[in-house]
Amino acid sequence: MSNATAQPRSDWTAASIMEFVDQNAVDAVWHWFVDLDGYLKGFAITPNELERSLTDGMHFDGSSISGFNAIEESDLVARPDLATFAMLPNNSDAPRSARFFCDIQTPDGQPYLRDPRQVLKQVIAQAAEAGFTSYMGPEIEFFIFAGMNDPTPLDYGSYFTGPPVDRGNRIRTDVINQLATLGIPCEYHHHEVAESQHEIDLRYDEVLRIADAAITYKYVVKQVAHNRGVYATFMPKPIYGANGSGMHVHQSLFKDEHNAFANSAEATGLSDIAKYYIAGLLRHAEECCSFWAPTVNSYKRLVPGYEAPVYIAWSQMNRSAMVRVPAFVPGREKSVRCELRCPDPAANPYLAFATMLGAGLEGIEQKLELEAPQTDNLYNLTELERHKREIKDLPSNLSEALHHTKKSKFVRKLLGDELVENYVQLKYREFDDYRMQVTKWEMDRYFTVL
Repeated sequence: MSNATAQPRSDWTAASIMEFVDQNAVDAVWHWFVDLDGYLKGFAITPNELERSLTDGMHFDGSSISGFNAIEESDLVARPDLATFAMLPNNSDAPRSARFFCDIQTPDGQPYLRDPRQVLKQVIAQAAEAGFTSYMGPEIEFFIFAGMNDPTPLDYGSYFTGPPVDRGNRIRTDVINQLATLGIPCEYHHHEVAESQHEIDLRYDEVLRIADAAITYKYVVKQVAHNRGVYATFMPKPIYGANGSGMHVHQSLFKDEHNAFANSAEATGLSDIAKYYIAGLLRHAEECCSFWAPTVNSYKRLVPGYEAPVYIAWSQMNRSAMVRVPAFVPGREKSVRCELRCPDPAANPYLAFATMLGAGLEGIEQKLELEAPQTDNLYNLTELERHKREIKDLPSNLSEALHHTKKSKFVRKLLGDELVENYVQLKYREFDDYRMQVTKWEMDRYFTVL
């Protein structure tokens, strides 16, 4: 096994991984996981320690990981998921490195209840018990600026602008090539609506693999930008007056290798299962919004007029609704899906996907009736018209979203009280810090007139 590249695959064993590391002169083996915010965390070990890691996992101090244990109960274990072993793209200033995603456990070998990846695996198990396999495909947008401390756009292109105005084309191509070496296929890429804004769409996959891929994607985007002397950010709304970055998530369920969302006898192409699933997303949108739009800045994207959905409704093809169903093409039943449009790239993929899947599964279990689709541009409706149609708004800020999450029996049952309590406390601290700031806008508006 002398191939210099390695991709995630289900047949990796401890022996084959150790052989690969030895034959390919790997310098460091990274152990990756994420905190409650979804930030990539990890530590590297030398090849000499690899056998111990593969046998027993690696102990670490979890007290400094955001949302994890208190200092008096800080010992945790990172246990590599062998199927995620892969060589990281070769960067000239870094040692030759491989990585695993890890599941976090307590010292006695039990799943750690505040590990986002473990939580997603638990929801996947619920889907499996019902006979379903969940597939998702995120469209993850980002901005590129001149530097971390210099938010000057690289170009002033717009939607589908091509080179040479589109100065991100080379960066996106490098990202796609590096992702390919990691076994992560992309469908297409393009310049987005705002200046210096870009999108690369990951090909749909089973939900755990696509969550791992989303974390890897963000790592690669930032690394490629760094290599080219610029800065990439997944901040939802970095430019006032411009469209923010979203993470639209396409979703479907398969059963016995058939798309359970598809019913070619229906004009919409949607089965009853799909309708129940969408109804679940709509019912629990307010409670789950803090996981889909998790920062103070997220809610500066979720405002009317910038293509981001604000109202809890669904439609066919109409992009002003929170859930969109792409047009049904006869003969392509496998492509029938729904698209949730309110999440943004700041979301922790594991928690975001877990709450999406959990909401959909509850809709199926309870056979929730799906309301009529909205065919109008919802931004053009008056508040009275929306009230008559019983269309609710998404939360308008992080505090409001957290209020819905905090009191949600559904979210607590799905994710567990421990995780939800830690997450809500973490995010309330973020909101409190924000609301105490005195901004330039306030100084410009009030200082000279009050």
